[in-house]
Amino acid sequence: MRKNKVDIISLGCSKNLVDSEHLIRQFQACGYTVAHNPKRIDGEIVVVNTCGFIRAAQEESINVILKLGQAKKEGKLRKLIVMGCLSERFLDQLKQELPEVDKFYGKFNWKQMLGDLGKTYRDDIANERYVSTPSHYAYLKIAEGCNRFCAFCAIPLITGRFKSVPIDDLLAEVRSLASRGVKEFNVIAQDLSSYGLDLYGKMMLPELIDRMAGIPGVEWIRLHYAYPTQFPYDILPVMQAHDNVCNYLDIALQHASDKVLSNMQRHITKAEQIELINRMRREVPGIHIRTTLMVGFPGEGEEEFQELMQFVRDMRFERMGAFAYSEEEGTYAARAYADSIPEQVKQDRLQQLMDLQERISQEIQNEKVGKTLRVIVDREDEDYYVGRTQWDSPEVDPEVLISKTVPLTPGQFCQVKINDALPFELMGEVVQ
Repeated sequence: MRKNKVDIISLGCSKNLVDSEHLIRQFQACGYTVAHNPKRIDGEIVVVNTCGFIRAAQEESINVILKLGQAKKEGKLRKLIVMGCLSERFLDQLKQELPEVDKFYGKFNWKQMLGDLGKTYRDDIANERYVSTPSHYAYLKIAEGCNRFCAFCAIPLITGRFKSVPIDDLLAEVRSLASRGVKEFNVIAQDLSSYGLDLYGKMMLPELIDRMAGIPGVEWIRLHYAYPTQFPYDILPVMQAHDNVCNYLDIALQHASDKVLSNMQRHITKAEQIELINRMRREVPGIHIRTTLMVGFPGEGEEEFQELMQFVRDMRFERMGAFAYSEEEGTYAARAYADSIPEQVKQDRLQQLMDLQERISQEIQNEKVGKTLRVIVDREDEDYYVGRTQWDSPEVDPEVLISKTVPLTPGQFCQVKINDALPFELMGEVVQ
């Protein structure tokens, strides 16, 4: 056990990761040595930043806490602190069930955490952060919370109402990160589409990205988690105008059946979603669209599921993820609908949907064979360098395996001729 060392375990999404990075900077300013997601826990204090989105994520968080609680009983750490989405949502319940935890905090009360440790939160470095990702890319969280209140989603219960980060603060953060060698910025929020409405009375995502694109050192900007209803169409000409704004957009659609979309309270129809996707592809040629879909939501019979399958065939999403509906306490769906679709049916539908997407992905990947693409190198493995194209976000999208014909370093851009393709990987060699 190392004195004055804090180990921070960050679970869940990239938005949680950004919170952890800001917290690490505060701990460092207080004189602590800090490790993020260490392979070996040896700090006297461990902070677990939990995820509370769906049941599987909640269970992962609980299992990590229990394991660390046992380590505390064995004298391997002095203090166990839990924060984040799970404790924001289930604080009283967790206090009763996990007595081995010294203190619980929510998502936002870091000042209290540091104060309880006898330290002082530094307002003057509130916008600074430690970068835990490889040094050439970072996530940029531009807002917190959500005002959409989809029937299935607990996020507004956890994070509260939508709150944008002021544009000048974001631009200052980007300049600071770019000066430290960050080249790729993955812009994230629960709802990119609403950025700026609360502060400026209008959608400001287009202006933010336009101004970010002009900052020296910013090589790639990639957009994550737009919302389809009231989509800010002015972002499309911005994407088209700037070479360093990737032709990539992550936009969760969830379903295609009007019945299911209505039950989900998505406030959009299938026809409107189709027009949205078609317009994106017209205005930004070559765009790769990532979406997320859900199976097994109440009201999804076999007819509605087959409608979803046909929608995926027709839209041919370049990137797609999916998950089975999980009833979440406190949501509208939990109150209004019976979760009556058997779990096995949900899993069978999920498998069918992902099998379909794998075939579509293989066809789309095959179209890249023979082309030369700009790739950023992420790491070196034993047999290959591993990188990504502008259409690939870290950790969730396909990678490019680059033959070791010339030496490369992480963060380097290179031109790679694609020689072969799998559904979720490309293989190629550097073109001199």
